[in-house]
Amino acid sequence: MELLLEDFKMGNIRALARCISLVENESKGFETILTTLQPKKLAPVIGFTGAPGAGKSSLVNALAAYWVKQDKKLAIIAIDPTSPFNFGSLLGDRIRMLEHFNNEQVFIRSMATRGSLGGLCSKIIEVVQVLQCFGFDYIIIETVGVGQSEVEIAGIADTSIVVVVPESGDEVQTLKSGVMEIADIFVVNKSDREGAEMMAINLKKLTHDTLANRQTPVIKSIATENEGLDELVSAIETHSHFAHTNERRAILLADKALLLIQQQKVKHFNRKKMEEEVRTLLDQNHFNLYIYVRSKLL
Repeated sequence: MELLLEDFKMGNIRALARCISLVENESKGFETILTTLQPKKLAPVIGFTGAPGAGKSSLVNALAAYWVKQDKKLAIIAIDPTSPFNFGSLLGDRIRMLEHFNNEQVFIRSMATRGSLGGLCSKIIEVVQVLQCFGFDYIIIETVGVGQSEVEIAGIADTSIVVVVPESGDEVQTLKSGVMEIADIFVVNKSDREGAEMMAINLKKLTHDTLANRQTPVIKSIATENEGLDELVSAIETHSHFAHTNERRAILLADKALLLIQQQKVKHFNRKKMEEEVRTLLDQNHFNLYIYVRSKLL
């Protein structure tokens, strides 16, 4: 473990990957990694969320190329959904970001949700902490894109970016979508399509805070053509500066602490055993979800 940590501190990318694997799987020594390593600097954590097909991966890909040209080092965590039946995951973002795979300035890690809700994975907080200790300039998290319930990213990222497309729906639907409430920045991607301008106008109306005279940035982009990247980078840098104030950091860290405590509290539950118990109760026609849950809490 000492040798691994020494290699990590020397900037060995393989040591980074190994440390992440140990932490993700809670293998022997993972707690030593989390308690020993110290962040080199507070790299902005930028979360991308939005419905499937909005172009999140294309936008992250274009943003990575933009920062690479500026000689920045960045880490990309791409979350992919896990099948609830065979527990497998496609990890397709490895395919979509092929142009950055051999670039030493970009570290890409695909992670599966492993049944976690909210578009993230259960070990995302710990993995981000490891990345912070490696000295990246930016850390990007791309969620799976599960729809309106995907709001957990707001408790993890310093800056949450919601990506929409002109076809995302009318003004009323936009207002009702829970995921819209967590955006620090909106990106209307594929803005060469009909309805992009109206979508941007509606978002600006809905997010304008009259009392504070504050407007959530709404940026139109065409990720595949690198349009809108300058405006997006500017908005990210402006918000990241605010996000690293002590007040904002305290809120985020408290949220992360609560999530970690919740995870530890349910750690002793064996999902496989619970499935067998539920299956038996279903066969006996005696299953009541609330009675079953209460029995586990006693």
